[in-house]
Amino acid sequence: MQARMPLDEVLMIVALGAYVVSALALLVYFFSREEWLKHLAIPLAIAGCLAQIAQLTARFEITHIWPLLNLYGSLSLFAAVSVAIFIVFAFRYNLWFAGGFVIGLAALFLAYGVTWNEGTMPAVPSLQSYWAKIHVPLVVSSYAAFMVAFVMSAMYLVKYYFERALANAPNAPGMSLAVDVPGAGTTDFSMASAASSRVTVRMDTPNIAAAAANGNAVAQWLNTMPSLAQLDILVYRVVAVGLPLLTLGVITGAMWAHESWGAYWQWDPKETAALFSWIVYAIYMHLHTRREWRGVRSVWVSAIGFLTIMFCYFGVNLWISGLHSYKV
Repeated sequence: MQARMPLDEVLMIVALGAYVVSALALLVYFFSREEWLKHLAIPLAIAGCLAQIAQLTARFEITHIWPLLNLYGSLSLFAAVSVAIFIVFAFRYNLWFAGGFVIGLAALFLAYGVTWNEGTMPAVPSLQSYWAKIHVPLVVSSYAAFMVAFVMSAMYLVKYYFERALANAPNAPGMSLAVDVPGAGTTDFSMASAASSRVTVRMDTPNIAAAAANGNAVAQWLNTMPSLAQLDILVYRVVAVGLPLLTLGVITGAMWAHESWGAYWQWDPKETAALFSWIVYAIYMHLHTRREWRGVRSVWVSAIGFLTIMFCYFGVNLWISGLHSYKV
């Protein structure tokens, strides 16, 4: 008689399937703005996130081993928190147009994590600590926030450089970058809400707006996104979630290191990489307080910061020998 698939694996399949369909629907929505696609994708994204939480809980109940101590478990949490953070911001600011990219990346990371499912092996002694239940969720959740910020940063850069390309084109409209339009952005970034708002803000991509009016398909697509100023604020707000989590993660990691290895800090490659990432995002937060550095400069710092996070997460754990080479 064929053995039944464990509940945690069933839930993982459900979550991955929900993410894939949700991401595809939101990607099509991004280009078409067909509302029914958004209404299809939102429940699927929520269901996938809940299925992942249930999967991690079921895995712990079945194995009695903390499920976040390997790459399979930590990437599962990374995907779940990425989607959860995005859902919160999307409901708050109507950002579903970006969901295809965030949820798509979460699905890719989750699928990669599944390839690292090595069964239910007990953790090495240094990982069998209550600090594992504090440090790992904090750090992985910070990585998730930075991933959402990275998607927003990428959107900002695409829109910014397309605006510059139009401005430098021979037949550029030649409009000023300081055109005031009524209701071009509120805390709700939907076009309908923007149109009905009485708030007046500065339109920062007039060449895209002019090209969109002249039928340029790419410009029409970019013109439905929030303004550069709004995207910049979104990046800042998401990083403002991730940096405190990373700070607490570094502190609790030091406490765990002292318990396991007798020293708070040993300049292990993982510790050094985490500290470097923290410095990059701390620089970002500081630069964003200076008006002349807001915008494309600080957004580039955010984008580079996520690359350092990916090196800290994967490069150090998988390619560099050290105290943290546990593939977690």
